[in-house]
Amino acid sequence: MKKFAVNLLAFCVAFAMLAGFTSCNKNKKELSGGLTIEQGTLKIGMEVGYPPFEYFDADGTTPIGFDVQLGEEIARRLGFKVEFVDTAWDGIFAGLDTNRYDIIISAMTITADRLANYNFSKAYIGNAQSIIVHKDSDKGITTPSDLEGLKVGFQAETTSDFYMRNLRERTGLNFEGAGYDKVMNAYDDLKFKRIDAVCSDSLVAVKYLTEDNSEFKKVWEGVAEEFFGVCISKKNPELLEKVNKAMDDMIADGTLSKIYMNIFGGDLLYTIKDSPYNK
Repeated sequence: MKKFAVNLLAFCVAFAMLAGFTSCNKNKKELSGGLTIEQGTLKIGMEVGYPPFEYFDADGTTPIGFDVQLGEEIARRLGFKVEFVDTAWDGIFAGLDTNRYDIIISAMTITADRLANYNFSKAYIGNAQSIIVHKDSDKGITTPSDLEGLKVGFQAETTSDFYMRNLRERTGLNFEGAGYDKVMNAYDDLKFKRIDAVCSDSLVAVKYLTEDNSEFKKVWEGVAEEFFGVCISKKNPELLEKVNKAMDDMIADGTLSKIYMNIFGGDLLYTIKDSPYNK
């Protein structure tokens, strides 16, 4: 009974704190006119560990990458300061639900399941899956079917993970899957040959393939079938409208193309030309 009473007390305290947190966020949102949580600031949630989209600079504290530059430009065009909130991928939607941030920009694929619960902006980049191996690999991997019996790394609960699962289900491919919290950890293990290959977004692979003295090579790339967008709560349609307007303007004046060039060394505007989310 004592243990029950203590647990009940702890629950009541936690509930009160959560209620206060929610009320506080609500008040902040009311003060900012309902567009953002805090007046004058656009808070952006992202998992900072997915280069070249979002990762830390050499100082270990400053986020950089494609999504960071995109978020900064969107905030500027909306007249806001920007604040990036680093969060674990498996809790990234919960952070949006509880008003930790206003939007998510984190190489997030637009899917039917996600659209059922959240709004997404127009697509800002298209992406395909790719297979990366160590440059000294002697496994003869040229297609996904060559991964039979091999150990394949990928970031858990991402489209690369889903791609490999679907491949197993569709074709019966027998491989040893290794899921990682961050994609960089998969590439680290590939570097030291603890795994045979990495399945990752082709856009993410660019960072590892173009590094000085890169120890990796791409042996296969699929067709672009996924598109990244800005995720926004369905409770905030006005913010969605403004984000889409900012992105349209960035395409029209060439700013988005410049960000592509900064990060990928080429204009990838063509990757969203036929996106079903940009009609």
